[in-house]
Amino acid sequence: MEGLAMLRQFIAQFQDFWELYGTLPYHQQQSWCLLGLDNTSIEDDLSIVETGRKHTAFKMIEANRSPPIKRPRRETNHKTKSCIICSTKAMEPHIWKDLPEDLFEAVIAKLPIATIFRFRLVCQKWNSVLISRSFSQHFVEAQQVLYPWFYIIDHENEGNNGVMYNPSLKKWHHPHMPPLLQKMIVLPVTSAGGLICFLDMGNRNFSVFNPLTNSFKSLPARPVYVWSRVAVGMVTVNDGYKILWLGCNGDHEIYDSTENRWTRPGNIPPTVKLPLSLNFRSQPVPIESKLCFMRSDPDGILTYDMVSGAWKQFVIPLPRHLSDYALAESGGRLMLVGLLTKNAATCVGVWELQRMSLLWKEVDRMPNIWCLEFYGKHVRMSCLGNQGRLILLSLRSSQTNRLVTYDVSKKEWRKVATGRVAPFGARQWVVWGTAFNPCPAAVA
Repeated sequence: MEGLAMLRQFIAQFQDFWELYGTLPYHQQQSWCLLGLDNTSIEDDLSIVETGRKHTAFKMIEANRSPPIKRPRRETNHKTKSCIICSTKAMEPHIWKDLPEDLFEAVIAKLPIATIFRFRLVCQKWNSVLISRSFSQHFVEAQQVLYPWFYIIDHENEGNNGVMYNPSLKKWHHPHMPPLLQKMIVLPVTSAGGLICFLDMGNRNFSVFNPLTNSFKSLPARPVYVWSRVAVGMVTVNDGYKILWLGCNGDHEIYDSTENRWTRPGNIPPTVKLPLSLNFRSQPVPIESKLCFMRSDPDGILTYDMVSGAWKQFVIPLPRHLSDYALAESGGRLMLVGLLTKNAATCVGVWELQRMSLLWKEVDRMPNIWCLEFYGKHVRMSCLGNQGRLILLSLRSSQTNRLVTYDVSKKEWRKVATGRVAPFGARQWVVWGTAFNPCPAAVA
């Protein structure tokens, strides 16, 4: 049924394309109708073309066409039946077998991402389109993703429970995890280019996964076994991606997907104070070619340029009365989000780093009416997504739990409804998560 719904949406997109750029041949100038399909099982994010109705794009009146004439109902019903009869001719193989591949990919790339998420279920040929370079280019040109998605996981029950949240549709998805990830205790530690990087807490190994297409890769074992905690960052390069892990003692390695190996680029310069008191509650964020880590003693930012290999340290004092803070990035700007606690009052604040003064400037706070819910309570905050236009926060107290998003550009706060979506249950409190830009063309 999902395959039929996607096929109908493809037909509608194809007709829209010809309405804008050309005229269909005479034997194809027919209305598209679908017979005997029960639409009750189709999800909301699939476009539905109902029998006897035209696509909304057909409501445009051409300049040279006379206004429509109202016809008797009997004549209208007769035309509807004729449409049903002629629909079988429209799908004749000799017409559609020569459809240009680039036109096919251009139309598919304009489908909603949630639809493309199930696109691979139709057939092997359509599934192969998702990993082609040409489709990747069409997808980048056609899709303008306003908000990142969020991948969240916890281990309260046996195994790994992961879900994805689409903030544009305010909808949760349940991706299938690869069997290897299901057998291990893993954490989503970073992401880039539509790929999520997981860290295996047992063997300290890494793996990369695209939750939209199930593209999965287990990275080679590292030559150095690190027992301490590590901070992990990830960036995209021309033909792949790079992953950097950093330990408190300064040990670090870089994985290059184009070479499929780990390398040790050298030692941290003596200008950077060791040991590094890294903030592991804050995932590193990319700013252009640099990865930014948050550290304390002294408070500030540690950056590593993935192109030049240069380390830099910036001493930046934190705002007063701040706790559970984390870095965030939006449009190339470095942001800070954290809990402001004074006496019995607790609120979430947002700051932006001023490039000239290297000081944090407060730009917004959570609405006061929301802050009153946590008045007099011990509150903990976890940042589940810190890249892109939207930030996802999990707030927890003894009696009140909340998932909250903050739109950096609009300065807009929203509560996220979860119901009983796994892995939340009724508690709505999750510790581990990461933001990612959904991309069906990303290959692990």
